[in-house]
Amino acid sequence: MNFEQPPDAFEAGLAPLWQRAQAGDEAAYRLALQKMAQRLRAYLRRRLTDRPDDVEDLVQETLIAVHVQRGTHDPALTVSHWMHAIARYKLVDHWRRLGRREALHDPVDDFDDWPAEDAPQEVGSVRRDLSTLLARLPPAQRRAIELTKLEGLSVAEAALETGDSASAIKVQVHRGLKRLAAWVQPGTPKPPAGG
Repeated sequence: MNFEQPPDAFEAGLAPLWQRAQAGDEAAYRLALQKMAQRLRAYLRRRLTDRPDDVEDLVQETLIAVHVQRGTHDPALTVSHWMHAIARYKLVDHWRRLGRREALHDPVDDFDDWPAEDAPQEVGSVRRDLSTLLARLPPAQRRAIELTKLEGLSVAEAALETGDSASAIKVQVHRGLKRLAAWVQPGTPKPPAGG
């Protein structure tokens, strides 16, 4: 895929897949998520040059949010607008967690390939879906994700909170996000709670 293709070309390839996915086509859903992941990686690599290890975690967080919020996509909006809005929120949250307030003031020109429309939010249902997914994780992974990704603690702060090492927290977060990402793929069996 050409990461530098214009937004219209990206949308032209994504929209038909997303329409089929929303109608229940699991193969189209997998392809749509793959296209989204490629686009997200390119975008995040450009903005997280000083933190390349965070790129994949943030891609997975965004894809999980796309999956959880898929029912909020308004067919009147382009899929890329909706996906980009979710990605922007995730990136801003990430910067806030890192204390990079200055990064919140990136020039508007940096967002030319990211449409300005906001995605509709159904916060209550999203939180319920997220809670259901998190409940299925092993307790150490769930707690590490809750502390670092939801409560905004640094890895060091989460380590102090749990009594684990910073390395253990990073591993638990990475494994937990990887597991969550696998579960949101269509056709993937969901394990029992705590599994």
